[in-house]
Amino acid sequence: MDIIILGGGVIGTTTAYYLAKAGAKVTVIDRQSDVAMEASFANAGQISPGYSTPWAAPSIPMKAVKWLMQKHAPLAITPDGTGFQLAWMKQMLSHCNAERYEINKERMMRVSEYSRDCIRALRDEIGIGYEHRTGGTVQLFRKPAQIQAMHLDTKVLEECGVPYEILDADGLIKAEPALAYATAPLLGGLRLPNDETGDCNLFTKRLAEHCKTLGVEFKFNTVIDKIIFDNQKVTGVVAGGETLTADGFVLALGSYSRVMAKDLGLDLPVYPVKGYSLTVPIVDETRTPVSTVLDETYKIAITRFDNRIRVGGMAELSGFNLSLNPARRATLEMVTKSLFDGGDLPKAEFWTGLRPMTPDGTPIIGATKYDNLFINTGHGTLGWTMACGSGKLLCDIIMGQPTQIKIDGLNIDRYK
Repeated sequence: MDIIILGGGVIGTTTAYYLAKAGAKVTVIDRQSDVAMEASFANAGQISPGYSTPWAAPSIPMKAVKWLMQKHAPLAITPDGTGFQLAWMKQMLSHCNAERYEINKERMMRVSEYSRDCIRALRDEIGIGYEHRTGGTVQLFRKPAQIQAMHLDTKVLEECGVPYEILDADGLIKAEPALAYATAPLLGGLRLPNDETGDCNLFTKRLAEHCKTLGVEFKFNTVIDKIIFDNQKVTGVVAGGETLTADGFVLALGSYSRVMAKDLGLDLPVYPVKGYSLTVPIVDETRTPVSTVLDETYKIAITRFDNRIRVGGMAELSGFNLSLNPARRATLEMVTKSLFDGGDLPKAEFWTGLRPMTPDGTPIIGATKYDNLFINTGHGTLGWTMACGSGKLLCDIIMGQPTQIKIDGLNIDRYK
């Protein structure tokens, strides 16, 4: 079976790996010069199944109003001139209730937990290294209300069989010793010991090299112009001045998936949510995290690599805007200084990328109304967390194999 994958980020590349391993002949097309050059390039570095939480939570509408009036807010909204932005926000708000939150969180955790198992198996099988750590994630609380809200999450964690530890202020320091030097008020936290970390860009590049040994062809610097279809079947892709044909096609273009799908009559509710990161060289290891600390107040994650700290977070709804906002850098630096001051912030690399987010937080994985077109997109801030599980799941669907987790509620049909 010949498969063409549109998109060479971590989602497209992991999908290529599993399909090639299953015996398919795979071609990956991407407009960039290498894999993982867009949303996968400098993300927060978390592989956090335990923190697979929908942005659409019961408390979000009230929080959003407050955030929009704060200087160092995790959310910013700038009208992008499209009706889709308003429609997407309205749809997201419709999920901000306890019933939908639990449904969406279960779906997200189902994929994320499976994905964590898949990446561990992949790591053992091919010996891939990507500055990974297995020290878990600490969600840090500065306010009493955050500790109270934590119990909604722990209820779902228990239902899904995910281990966790509730930490007081002393427990935080035991888990992350450098927090003893923090200047921020720390009340407690939630530790998820099964979470991991790693450099997503490095992982994707090394996996792509392994994919090549399995026969995967990567067509870089190739712009995808359109998808050709006839009735209920995709017949080809026009890219780089030529028409490419295959037995099956995978749409894994991240935030750009919606644009490509529109001409096919597919309405993908995937919005480009802009995020930022700093990559900071370490100068004092005693004042850096052991693994990942997620500051619940600012929705910013600080993750330890070998000799660097990755600080990532925030959400801007501003369309396909890739400008670097210095105010966002100031927020990232402020949070980093208040928790871990062991990095050389003036030398930090500042980056932004667009995370493909659905209004319910759950990715879109599975078949479409076209017999040979499949979707793997909409992972939002959890693309790295969900990548291997999403790739393996879609591979099994395409190859007609039994899936190892249930696929209910994951494909595009849930939006009908």
